[in-house]
Formats: sequence, C-alpha cells, structure tokens
Amino acid sequence: MPTRRARIPATRYPVERFTLDNGLRVVLTPDRSAPVIGVAVVYDVGIRSEPEGRTGFAHLFEHLMFQGSENLEKLAHFRHVQGAGGTFNGSTHLDYTDYFETLPSNALERALFLEADRMRGPRLTEENLRNQVDVVKEEIRVNVLNRPYGGFPWLTLPPVLFDTFPNAHDGYGSFDDLESATVADAADFFRHYYASGNAVLAVSGDIDTAEAVTLIERHFGDVPARPAPDRPDFAEPDLTVERRTAYPDKLAPLPAVASAWRVPDPIDDFDAYLPYVVLAEVLTDGDASRLVERLVRRDRAVTSVGGYLGFMGDPFDVRDPTALLLQAHLPPGGDVDKVLRTLDEELDRLAHDGLGDGELARTQARMATHLLRDTDAVLGRALRMAVLEQQRGEPGLLGELPSLIGEVTDEQVRAAAATLRPERRASVEILPGGGSR
Repeated sequence: MPTRRARIPATRYPVERFTLDNGLRVVLTPDRSAPVIGVAVVYDVGIRSEPEGRTGFAHLFEHLMFQGSENLEKLAHFRHVQGAGGTFNGSTHLDYTDYFETLPSNALERALFLEADRMRGPRLTEENLRNQVDVVKEEIRVNVLNRPYGGFPWLTLPPVLFDTFPNAHDGYGSFDDLESATVADAADFFRHYYASGNAVLAVSGDIDTAEAVTLIERHFGDVPARPAPDRPDFAEPDLTVERRTAYPDKLAPLPAVASAWRVPDPIDDFDAYLPYVVLAEVLTDGDASRLVERLVRRDRAVTSVGGYLGFMGDPFDVRDPTALLLQAHLPPGGDVDKVLRTLDEELDRLAHDGLGDGELARTQARMATHLLRDTDAVLGRALRMAVLEQQRGEPGLLGELPSLIGEVTDEQVRAAAATLRPERRASVEILPGGGSR
C-alpha cells in the first residue's frame, strides 16, 4: 500500500514585480489585514563572495552599512526607524546579505528613504571601519571562541566537506584578515557588489500598490545604475571517500558529531532537491521521528539530534553546492562511531522498507505549518520573497512551497535516503574538555 501524503493547498499571496531603469528589482505583496509593513533589501553577495585574504568581509561590510550613509550621520538610521515605532536589522548568509525593517504602514516612505540612501553609498571612514572590526571581533569571541560548541558545525564542517576557498573558509573571518581590511577594500566591495542591479527590494503588508510604486520610484529611481557583477561558479566535485576529523573544545561539556552529504542543486534541480528537505524532517523533526526515536529514546546514544538542509538551516535560501546535515550531542563517554553506524542503519532501513503508515503525511503537515507560520508576519514574507526573486526570479514560489512539500512521495524520500552513503559523508567530531578520544 502506498504511503499516504498530506494534502496541502497552495497559498496565493498577491505579488507584483517590476524593475527600475537602474536595474533594481522590486517585489510588492500587499496585505491590508494589519497596519504594518515589512521592507527588505537583499544584495546578491554573501560569504562565498568574499575574496581570499578577506575572510569575514561580507559580514563586516553588513556592519558598515549601519554606520551612516550619504545623507545621514552615524546612528541616524537607528533613530529614524525606532522613532517611528519600528525594528530593524541585517544578516549575512552564504549567498546573500539582507537589510530589513518592520514599521507601521504610515512609515513606508521613511523606510524607503533610508534604504535608498545607503544604497547610494554608506559612510566608509577609517573610524567606522576600525570600530566595526572591533565589534565583529568581539562577536566572534562571544559566539565562537568563548562559547561551548562555538561555530559547530556551520564553521567547522564546510572545510571537511569542501575543498575550494569560497565553500570551505571561515565566514566569520580571522582576526588577521579583519584587522588588515582597509577603507579602500570596503569601497571596492561596495562598488562591486552593492549595485542597484545586484539587489532586490521587497515590501509586504499594508500598502496601496500604486502609492508604493510612486514612492519607490521617487527614492530609488535616481540611485546610480550599476550592473550586477558576474557570479562565479562555486561548484566542486562530490566526495567519493569518507572524510572525518575531530577537534578539541575545552568549553564543551559533552561530545558531539555532525555529518554532511551533498544534495542536488536547490535552484537548477529543485524537484530532485525537495525530497532531501523532507528526508531531513522525517529523520529528526519531533519525538516520533526516525533518529529521535532510535538514538534518543530507545538507544539513549545521544541527548539530542537534528537535521536540516544548508549550513545555516534554511533550505530555500541557498545555492549549490550545499548539503544535508545531521548533528547530535552525546552523553558523557558517548560512542561517536556507534552513532554513525546507527545513522547508516536507519538510512538503509528507510531506503529499503520505506516510511510507516502516516509518517510522511505527519511530517509534511508539520513542515507546511512551519512554512506558513514563518511567512505569516509581513517581514518574513518580504524577506523570503526577496530571496526567491534574487535567486530564482520566482517570489510567488513562496505560496507554493507547502503544497510542493506535500507532493513529495515515499519513493522519492526512499531514493534520497539511499544516496546518503558513508563514502559520500563528511563528519566532524568535538572532543569535550579539550581532551582526546
């Protein structure tokens, strides 16, 4: 009997797309249910884009974009957003960098002015650069160097799985690289990547479309036109022999292990990629999932286990090459070799026997619920649509993702599981307390 799938309807968000003469792509998705707007600008530059010798530069530049702009002094952006009752932030990813605000809808023009002003040019000074280098260094100390499991596995696993600098290097950056950065480096980075033709503006929420178009043209229309740079090909061969390494973490109280397998291209081979997204959830999402049931509840071999696509955990905002990751924390004296053998056993069992009755439908329903919850807020919708436009030219795909997840079959999940072989696996193990095995 075939395994039952979830029946999940598509969500039809209204979408209007257009491109300004300077190359800026715009996505509007009105929602008049509450007087709130989300504004997001996504630039097609991320960790993979930064040059050798400048590790951490994409993230450093994100900080610099908040240090004043063409017409505004330092901290003015903060005051204008918070003074209107809004919130704001930015974040750096492997393949893009975003900047965003949530505001009352009557502050739309204020948000557009702020984003357009720094798109024309941030205030790049020696003082701002040195100050933000220190801020980023402190962030690395807090989040990586002085935290148990810091950087695990998103910083520590890529150099095991990948060989090329764009895919393998430390995206937070080395102190040496950060300290040697110059204002000229920052200006060159801005000219190359922060072009209107390399960006997407998305506005979601309580907007009148015609009015929004007028305001966008008013504030962004005279941003100097610069085309998007040619994007390098970051592809590299898959593994044919298992790779494994271990390193000590003096702050970690317990052992841990993370493994990764390459998956199909999430953009150009989306139909083949989707089953891996579902597979990760089948394996680890919820107490009834395969690996939680086996490793945590039955064998007590691990204290926790998780699985996801992409090193930053969002399967729909990453390009190729990327991976399916499984990570686990073990009890004192835990046996990492046994955990990896159990992973292989469960993957083989899933590939051979398929899913149990209701297992696929339950997983798909949970995934659809998470997707809908994440995009219910106007900012979540704007951010996701901006990235989908940036990477695929399909912002409307956002509403189709739950139903596409629901169309994945038992056979596709089984076939995906069958490809996660030990010889294609890269693993990194944490030795707790700075000790050895």
